[in-house]
Amino acid sequence: MAAGRGEFFQSLLDGLERTQAPQVPGGQQPGPVRQQPGPVRQQSGPGRGRPSPGRGRPGWRGRKKPRAARSLVSGSDRSCREPKTKDTENIPKKKTSPSQENNLQRLPSEILIKILSYLDASSLFCISHVSRLFNHLANDDVMWHKIYMSEFGSQTWKPKAADDAAVVTVEVGDHSAGHWKRMYFRTIAGQEVNKWRRELRDISPYTGLPRQTEWVLRNLNVSWELTVCDYYGRKNTLEQSRAYFFESSVIIRWSGSCFPKYQNISNIQLYGVKKDTLTNPKPGKPSWRSLISTLDMTRQSGRFIGKDRLITLVHLTPDFIIGIWRGKRNVAFVMVSLHFHKLVEKSLLGSPVCPYSQPADLPPVDPSDPEFGLHGFSLHFVLHNTGTEIMSGHFRQLSCRRAQINRGHVELRVINRTNLSQHRSLSGNIKLPWKSEELEGSVEDCCIITLTLLDEFQKPFWCLSSPICTTVARKTLSFDYSGEHFEMQHREREGQVKMKLVWLKEQKQFFLISLIVCVPVSKVNKHFSTDY
Repeated sequence: MAAGRGEFFQSLLDGLERTQAPQVPGGQQPGPVRQQPGPVRQQSGPGRGRPSPGRGRPGWRGRKKPRAARSLVSGSDRSCREPKTKDTENIPKKKTSPSQENNLQRLPSEILIKILSYLDASSLFCISHVSRLFNHLANDDVMWHKIYMSEFGSQTWKPKAADDAAVVTVEVGDHSAGHWKRMYFRTIAGQEVNKWRRELRDISPYTGLPRQTEWVLRNLNVSWELTVCDYYGRKNTLEQSRAYFFESSVIIRWSGSCFPKYQNISNIQLYGVKKDTLTNPKPGKPSWRSLISTLDMTRQSGRFIGKDRLITLVHLTPDFIIGIWRGKRNVAFVMVSLHFHKLVEKSLLGSPVCPYSQPADLPPVDPSDPEFGLHGFSLHFVLHNTGTEIMSGHFRQLSCRRAQINRGHVELRVINRTNLSQHRSLSGNIKLPWKSEELEGSVEDCCIITLTLLDEFQKPFWCLSSPICTTVARKTLSFDYSGEHFEMQHREREGQVKMKLVWLKEQKQFFLISLIVCVPVSKVNKHFSTDY
């Protein structure tokens, strides 16, 4: 009876192992070393020379083996094992998959760190994303300290003796985890920033801005992107269609059929993007995006500034121009005018969720009499469109006494209406050309104003680049000219610009007869630490 049970469980185990084992060449089934293939097994012991009673029957299923019976077959009892034969030795053994054996991770941490120490910084950073173990080992501070000192040791501080080296070892342990890794990449980024910052040190006395701003932007392959979001949560990212560079500003245009309807747009985000300058950049490789400004259209409806037969122009703060197809309410294009002041920093040093924050650069204390007010200011002023300059000028020695402060604003009279020698003529008509993918045109009585107001230390005090339009004056502005009178005004929190023009019909050109720049007193007090 006992021999019959042993033979039954032996045959059941053999059947299970045959069904789980993979097929091998030659039609043989692999199995354990103790098994011998064949219809009849030759086994030692009485009653074991005949075949198993349940084998070979179709549909036969054995009962689940008890743990005690399994130990009779595969346990330590050698009487139940099969003798090794020549056929048994030829059966291939089951090997463990290489993916299940990671001998590298079984090495001691000291040996792994020694291996990783031969990698450069880029490879070490990449291998830290392989697994948790390599992430922990690749962030070793001693290893990153050696990399940092080998790259920048001559520029910072290098130990001169063995005692000094011991001091360095103490400093490595004193810092928090990952300190030298952060220092390395921060220094690398700082060197990259210093390269283009050196090019921006040459300041133009005419504009008060770096001369090489356009060259740096083009050399770094900087472009600008729009992310448009509608009320349904859908987002579209558009690359710029064209950029128009001028002396102190740039106009960027986006056009295409990817815009949602104007009334469905909830917000628009403007990003500066530094793309890969390699000849064959990797497809799909993400570029760094620096948030410059966000337009929330749920809080403003836009201001109408002009139209032609095809489109209507709407101005939204800050400095967005949206062209809408007339009668369809579809967006034809979007234009943004950006001033050059800190534009490189805004386009590169911000994050995807937070714009670049300019550090405070307060001027030295002015020991002059507070009643003297503002003095020694300069203004660089340009009226232009996407193609040409309509008028430009540089005005020096602008001032305003404390008694001349009006309604909380300091008024700087750049062009006086009564002084005919200061009046300026405008070249060409005031218009703003536009272009979409298939059509183009121009909107009359609309252009871009770009100004840079410099303080007495020739540092930018207020910078502006925004669309502006003309309106017919309600009354005659000057009796010195016989013509139609117009006004142009721009107002924002940082200041105001007021212009008065006369259209001379015989000469077919505009004359600028008055220009006033108004700055809030609060801005002056904050900048100069005064109390006007």
